[in-house]
Amino acid sequence: MTGKPAGPARGILLVGCGKMGGALLAGWKRRRLTQPLAVVEPQPVALPPGVKRYAAPDGLPRRYAPAAVVLAVKPQSLAATLPAYQRLADGNTVFLSIAAGKTLRFFARALGEDAALVRAMPNTPAAIGRGIAVACANDRVTAAQRALCFKLLGAVGEVAWVEDEALLDPVTAVSGSGPAYVFLLIECLAEAGIAAGLPGDLAMTLARATVAGSGELARRSSEDAAQLRRNVTSPGGTTEAALKVLMGDGGLATLMRRAIAAATARSRALAD
Repeated sequence: MTGKPAGPARGILLVGCGKMGGALLAGWKRRRLTQPLAVVEPQPVALPPGVKRYAAPDGLPRRYAPAAVVLAVKPQSLAATLPAYQRLADGNTVFLSIAAGKTLRFFARALGEDAALVRAMPNTPAAIGRGIAVACANDRVTAAQRALCFKLLGAVGEVAWVEDEALLDPVTAVSGSGPAYVFLLIECLAEAGIAAGLPGDLAMTLARATVAGSGELARRSSEDAAQLRRNVTSPGGTTEAALKVLMGDGGLATLMRRAIAAATARSRALAD
């Protein structure tokens, strides 16, 4: 007995094609996702071949029912954006949001209690396929929808899941905002090198290469970060002299705890 032929693959709709939305779209094309891809983006953008752009959601076909709607718009725009997609929120389409701070409850109020919702926090290294995203789903999300969201996020890096949505606030502070802290470290390292007498271009080259190489070493090594730090630190040497400053009272650990606490609090404040 022959089974019923499979219907056409249901599409993926990306709402917003800025830096992060564009990074996701590029990752999906690299991974050659079989689902048809469409974008709602009011600004003209260069899109990969085969991706349809709609300037506004009212241009979508009447019977359009994608497998997933990926919300990649700014948090402050969501309240005005979501009503146009409410007709899709019947549980058959999963909504995947990458907007900082906005909770599953916020989306349920805007889209309805039947909406299948996943909230995720990726980060900007997604642009080179080296990001990490942490996701949390509501109880309307099926196993198949969860797997689809994993595939969509995994196209640009690693993916982790949490059951406690409150953890996404410190996740945002650590990994979502974290690339900015690393870029600041590069800036500060280069500026300190210049203050010590290095030419500006050499100082920046050294800072970039050192941070990039150290990050890659940390990624590949089986040793934890503390051990890798100890491996570089000879007793009585130059590294130890610098670390006495960085690890002293009011040093890097204290500043980082304060920074993460501030970013976590701001993420919570963006919830509604």
